[in-house]
Amino acid sequence: MMRQDNQLIVITHLSQLVVFLIGFGSLIVPLILWATQKEKVYKMDAHGKSIINFQLSLIVYFLICIPLILLFGLGLLGFLVLGIFSVVFPIINAIKANNGETPKYPLSLNFIS
Repeated sequence: MMRQDNQLIVITHLSQLVVFLIGFGSLIVPLILWATQKEKVYKMDAHGKSIINFQLSLIVYFLICIPLILLFGLGLLGFLVLGIFSVVFPIINAIKANNGETPKYPLSLNFIS
C-alpha cells in the first residue's frame, strides 16, 4: 500500500542541491530516493522521473556548452544560465511538491517516461 509523504518528495527535489555541498550527487541522491521509494510513496514515481530527466538534461546541456566556450564565450553564458536553473527550479518544485502540485522543469528532455 502506498503512503502519502510530501516531505520525502520535497527532500527528493531539494536533494539535487547536494552538489553545492559536496561537489557531486545532484543525480545520484534523487535517483536513489526515487528508485527505493517510487513504489511506496504516492506520486514519488512522477516526481522522481521529472527530477532524473531534468538532471540528465542538465548534463547534456553542460556538455553542449563545453565546445561553445570557443565560440564567442557562448558556453560561459550557457554555464551561467544552467547554473541558475539548477538552483532555482529544484527549490520552486520543492515548494510545489509541498503544496501537492506537479513539478515542471523547463528544457527537460524526456529520457524516462
